[in-house]
Amino acid sequence: MTNLIAFILGILLVGAIAVDWAFYGTEHMIFLGKKMLELIEWVAFWR
Repeated sequence: MTNLIAFILGILLVGAIAVDWAFYGTEHMIFLGKKMLELIEWVAFWR
């Protein structure tokens, strides 16, 4: 992955989070954060 592709993906991710936060508030982000931590723990277990 080149630096340009990583930068573009980062901007898209931050933009998607900003849009979600603006329209739906922070409740979704808390839920998604908890689920992401569960996924990271699950993947680390199978590693």
